[in-house]
Amino acid sequence: MAKKCQVCGKKTSFGNQRSHANKASRRRFFPNLKKVNALIDGVKRKILVCTACIKAGKVQKAA
Repeated sequence: MAKKCQVCGKKTSFGNQRSHANKASRRRFFPNLKKVNALIDGVKRKILVCTACIKAGKVQKAA
């Protein structure tokens, strides 16, 4: 499964890891994703959602 938020589309971004000597090597920044039971069109589904979407109330959690 891809590391991608199914609400906002936030996905892995890339950058540099810097050593003490300021050498650069490539690294990945992963979004903070959680599996959530959500109501989608009245149906309970388990989806991957970033914590920013959960905090913003973009996801209606299922009981």
